[in-house]
Amino acid sequence: MAGMLSRLGRFSYRRRWLVVAVWLLALGGTVLLAVKSEGPVNTRATMPGIESQQAFDLIAERFPGAAADGASATIVFVAPPGRALTSAEQTRSVEAALAPIEGGPQVSRVVPPTAGVSISADGSTGFASVSYRVPSSEVTEESRAALAGAVERARTAGLTAEMSGSALRTGTRMSVVELAGVAIAAVVLLMTFGSMVAAGLPLLTAVIGVAVSFLGVWAVAGPLGMAITSGMLALMLGLAVGIDYAMFVVSRFREERGGAEDGGGEWAAGRAVGTAGSAVTFAGATVVIALAGLSVVGIPSLAKMGLAAAGAVVVAVLVALTLVPALLGFAPDKVLARARRRGGDRRAVRRPVARPWMRLVLRRPLLITSAGVALLAAIAVPALSLQLGTPGDASLPVTETQRRAYDLRAAAFGPGFNGPLTVVVDARGAANPQDAVATVAARIRTTSGVVSVSKATFNPSGDTAVLTAVPSTGPADERTENLVEALRAARPDVEAAANARYEITGATALDIDMARKTQSALVPYVAIVIGLAVLLLLVVFRSVWVPVKAALGFLLSLFAALGVIVAVFQWGWAAGPLGVEQTGPVLSLMPILLVGIVFGLAMDYEVFLVSRMREAHAHGRPAHDAIVTGFEQSSKVVVAAAVIMVAVFGGFAAAGEPLIKMVGLGLAVAVFLDAFVVRLTLVPAVLQLLGERAWWLPRWLGRVLPRVDVEGEALNGAQPEPEPEPAHA
Repeated sequence: MAGMLSRLGRFSYRRRWLVVAVWLLALGGTVLLAVKSEGPVNTRATMPGIESQQAFDLIAERFPGAAADGASATIVFVAPPGRALTSAEQTRSVEAALAPIEGGPQVSRVVPPTAGVSISADGSTGFASVSYRVPSSEVTEESRAALAGAVERARTAGLTAEMSGSALRTGTRMSVVELAGVAIAAVVLLMTFGSMVAAGLPLLTAVIGVAVSFLGVWAVAGPLGMAITSGMLALMLGLAVGIDYAMFVVSRFREERGGAEDGGGEWAAGRAVGTAGSAVTFAGATVVIALAGLSVVGIPSLAKMGLAAAGAVVVAVLVALTLVPALLGFAPDKVLARARRRGGDRRAVRRPVARPWMRLVLRRPLLITSAGVALLAAIAVPALSLQLGTPGDASLPVTETQRRAYDLRAAAFGPGFNGPLTVVVDARGAANPQDAVATVAARIRTTSGVVSVSKATFNPSGDTAVLTAVPSTGPADERTENLVEALRAARPDVEAAANARYEITGATALDIDMARKTQSALVPYVAIVIGLAVLLLLVVFRSVWVPVKAALGFLLSLFAALGVIVAVFQWGWAAGPLGVEQTGPVLSLMPILLVGIVFGLAMDYEVFLVSRMREAHAHGRPAHDAIVTGFEQSSKVVVAAAVIMVAVFGGFAAAGEPLIKMVGLGLAVAVFLDAFVVRLTLVPAVLQLLGERAWWLPRWLGRVLPRVDVEGEALNGAQPEPEPEPAHA
C-alpha cells in the first residue's frame, strides 16, 4: 500500500494544477446540486418494529386524511389575577385570539379551552389544541406566524399566553460560536509548525473537503429524508478529521524535507503520502467502519447520520492523499519553519520535548497504567446511572416560549399534561365496538398513575378509536415509563374482557420505546464495530496485543465520556456554565452515536502514534527504543491534533440543538481523555510492560494476513529521482 500511495502523492505533487482543478470542479458541482435541492427536512425520528410506531401506522391506516404524525401546537392562556378564563370577557378574548388560526390552510382542527377538560380547576389557566394536516417539517412560516399572532392578540387583551408543540420546530441553525474552534485550530497549527503556510494549508484543505461533503449531504438530504443534524454531524467530523489528516501529511512532508536523504519536494511528498498517508487511510477506515456500522442498529435516522458523517470522513481522507500534496507543490519550502528557510541545517536534531514525560511513563509503567485506569474509571462512575430518553420543552431555556408554556401547564394541570399517552383501540373483532372501547377506557382509567382518560374519538368506520390518557408524572419521569410498562403488561386481561386490542403510543411512549431499542442494540453494535476494527488493526500492525489494547482503551474513554454527559445533562453538574437550562434524560441516540464516532477517532490516534512505533520496530529498533522513537516523532503532532479536535467539538457544544450540544461535549471530553490519558500515557506504558510481546503474532496468522506495508518498507532504499524544482509561489 505504501508504494501505491507514494505514487499517488508524487502524481498529485507533479500534476498539482490538475488535482486542484478536479477538487474545484467537485466543489462547484456540489454547490450547484445543493442550490437546486430542497435541503434537509425536519422529521421526527422513526423506528420500525416498536409498538409506538405500529400504533402510528394503525392511526394512519384507520383514520384517512388524518396524518398520524401531523404537527400539533398548544397555546396556554392564563387569566389576569383574580379572574377566570370561564368568564364572558376572557372567553371572548380567547376566541378572538384563536379565530384567525381556524381558517388556516394547514389546520385541521382547533379545540379551544374547555371547562373540565382543558381549563384548570381554579379556572385561571387553560390551553387550546391546534392540529395540522401536515407533519412539522411541512408547516409553513405563515402557519407559525399565525400561532405567534394568536399569542400576541391574547397578550394585548391582558392574558398571559405562551405556545409549544411540534409545529414550532424550525430545525437546527448554525451559529458563529459553533465554528469558533477553527480559530483555535489556526493558533495551534501555527504554534506546531512555526509557518503561516504550513498552518494555513490544513485549514484550507479541511474547509474545501468540508464544503464538498456538507454540500453533498445538503443536496441528497431531501430525497433521502435527512435532518439538518446529519449535515451538522458531517460538518463537525469532516472539519476535525480534515484538519488532523492534512496536518499529519504536512508534518511528515516537513520531516522528509529535513532528512538526510532529502530528494526534493516531489520525493518528500511521495514519502509523506506513502507513510503518513497509509496511517491516514487506515485511521479513516476505522472511522468509516464505526459510522457506517450505525446502519445495522435499525434506526433509519441514525443510519443516515452515520452514513453522512462517514462520507465526510472519506472526503477528508481523499483530500489528505491528493489535494494536500498538490498544494505542497506550490510552496514546498514555505511550509518549513523559518529557521530552515533561512538556511539552517535541515538535519538538525529536534529538541525532544516529549522525552521527560516518556521517561516518567517508561520508568513506572505499572503505576502509570494503574493510575490512568483508576482515573478513567472514576470519571465513568456516573454512567452507571445513565437514563435514556428525549429531552423535551423542559430542557429548553426559560427564555423560550415552549419552556414557559410547559411550566404553565405543569403548574396548573400537573406534569403529565405535557406528556399524554395516546391509546389506539382496534375493535374490529368486537360485536359492539362502542362497548369494547368503553371497557378499555375504564380499565385504563383505574390504573394507578393515570389522572384522566379523554372521550374516545372513532374513525369513520366506527371500529377504531383513539383515547388520550394523562399520567400523573412528567414525560421524562421514570414513573411514566413504569406506567407505560404496566398498561402494556395488563393488555392480555383487558383485551380478553373487551374483545379488542389496544396499543400505547404518543410522543412520550415513542421516546420510551426508542430508548429501550437503542439500549438493546448498543451491545451488539459495540461488538460488531470493535470486532471489525480489531481485525483491521490486526492487519495494520501485525500484532495480536496492539488491537486488543486499542479496543480496551477505547472502552475506557467511551465510558468516561458517558460519565461526564450523565453528570452534566442528567445530574446538572456544571450545567449553568455549559448552557444546560434543565437536567433530564440523555438523548436515546447519544450512546450509540458516541460509540460510532469516538471509536473511530480513538483509533485515529492509535494508528498515528503506534504506526511510528511499529515503523521503528520494523526497522530493527528494540521494543523500548521503538516506543521512545515513535513517541518523540509523533507525540507533538498527536497533541496538536487532539487540541484541534477538542476545540472544534467544544465549539459545537455551544449549539442550541440538544443532540448536537451533547455530541459536541461528549466528543470533546472523549477525545481529550483518549488522546492524553489513553494514547499518550497508557499506550506507551502498556507497550513497555509487554516489551517484545507487544508485537507478537502467531506464524500461522502471519501467513494468512495480507501485508499492507504501513511502515513504508517498500520505500526504503528507493533513490530519489532528480526533479526540476518548481517555481515557488
